[in-house]
Amino acid sequence: MKSTSLLCLFVLVAPLSTQDKAAAEQKPVINKEALLPNQQAFLNLPQESRNEFIKHVSEGNRLFQQKRVFETLEELDNAAKIFTDSPEIYNLRGSCFVEMRSFDKALDQFEKARALTKDNASIEFNIGEVYFVTKKWKKAVDLFEKIMKMLPPENVALGRLVEFKILLCKKKLGLKDEVTILAEKYDFLDDSPFYYYSQAALAYDSNNLIKAEEWLAIAGRIFQDPNVLAPWQDTLVEYGYIKSFYGNESGTDE
Repeated sequence: MKSTSLLCLFVLVAPLSTQDKAAAEQKPVINKEALLPNQQAFLNLPQESRNEFIKHVSEGNRLFQQKRVFETLEELDNAAKIFTDSPEIYNLRGSCFVEMRSFDKALDQFEKARALTKDNASIEFNIGEVYFVTKKWKKAVDLFEKIMKMLPPENVALGRLVEFKILLCKKKLGLKDEVTILAEKYDFLDDSPFYYYSQAALAYDSNNLIKAEEWLAIAGRIFQDPNVLAPWQDTLVEYGYIKSFYGNESGTDE
C-alpha cells in the first residue's frame, strides 16, 4: 500500500466535533439524555478548555492532511492532556499509525474510538480498511457490508468505493457468482469510477493486463480529478493488482 489516502478523508468524527464547536462558542440547549457519557463530560469542561482542545484537534487534522504525521501526534497528545475520552483523538491517531504501517496499533486506536461513539461510519470504515490491507477478507467484507447499511444513499462516492472493496473481498473468498453480479451492478453512466475499476479487476484476474490498463485509462480520462481516483488506485495497490512501493508485506490471506 503506497498510502492509505482514503483515511485522510474520514478522520473527523461528527458526534463530538459538531457539538464541541457549538459548545465552545456558546451554551446551547442540548438534550442531555441523548448524549454519551464522554460527550457530557466534554461539555462539563470550562469553555476555555474546550476551545483549547478543539484548537489542537483541528491543527492535528490540518497537519495530517499534509502528511506531517509526527506533528499530528504531538497535537493529539496536547489535546489528550485536556480531554482524553474523545473518539476524534483515537481515530486520528489510528490514521497516523496506518500511515506508519503500524496496523496493529492503528486497529487498537480505531477500536478505542469506536467504543466512545455510536454507529460512526468513518470509524467503522477505518477498521474495515485495516482488515482489508492486512488481508483479513472475511472480517473486512462483513464490516463493509455493515457500513453500506449505515451510509445515506446520497453518499455515492464512499458507497461505491465500499462496494468495490466488497467485490474484491468476495473475489478472495471465492464467491464468483456474487462478484459477477456486483461487477455489473452499475454501468458507465454511474457517477463514480466503480464500473471501470470493477472491469479492470476482472481483467487483472484474467491476466489481461493490457485490458486492465485500458479500463483504468478510460477512468482517468472521465474522472480527471486525481483526488477522486486516488482512493480507487490505492485500493488496487492494497489488493495487490498494482505493485506497491512497500511490497507485499501487509499479511497473509484470511
